Amino acid sequence: MNLLNLVDGPSALIVFGGTALATVLRAGWSDCRLTWTKLRALGEDGFDPEAARAELALQIQEIQQDGLFRAQPHRFGDSEFDEATDALITQRSLPALMSAHEAHRARRLGEAERAVRTLAQAAELSPVFGLAGTLISLSQLPAEGIARGSFTAAISMAVVTTLYGLLGANLLLAPLSRMVERKAQAEEVERQKVIDWLAGQVAKAMPPRPRAERLAAVPAEAI
Repeated sequence: MNLLNLVDGPSALIVFGGTALATVLRAGWSDCRLTWTKLRALGEDGFDPEAARAELALQIQEIQQDGLFRAQPHRFGDSEFDEATDALITQRSLPALMSAHEAHRARRLGEAERAVRTLAQAAELSPVFGLAGTLISLSQLPAEGIARGSFTAAISMAVVTTLYGLLGANLLLAPLSRMVERKAQAEEVERQKVIDWLAGQVAKAMPPRPRAERLAAVPAEAI
């Protein structure tokens, strides 16, 4: 088997170039740029929960020592935890912390969904352009008669374009879509663990509410 026979520039241009162009036209520049960012992130280090805990431990220590009213927010480069702790200290409220977390979580999941959808669309389009390449190659057969060389070249291009379309969809684009999805889900699990830990530590450091305030929070039917 000669694998060099499977290398064909015009076929690759038709399938991969056509798939890329159609994906941009269908999904738009914004989603395509976001998808490219998510693909680059696959090769980078993801969220480090241990490093986040270590940084947040300093914030918790200050809250425990000085109280929530005198504590100052610390920032260490993670936009979610920077904004969440800022909201916690500014509003002196655990719900504010959780609200900031949920806002960032919704944004991240929305971006991941857009990237996954864009890659899924590309995976759908790839076999279509494989078929388009097949039709283009067959259309190049001479109308006055089929010479042996022309027939062999056309059939070869038809087979290669179909192959490129199938391989591009099933061995490249669809797996990349799942990789982006799995990484996003794994990050959310780790972030949720850290935010739950942070909320628990802060709750311990916060002063207990007055008895009248606790009673006001109890539903009337429970009294």
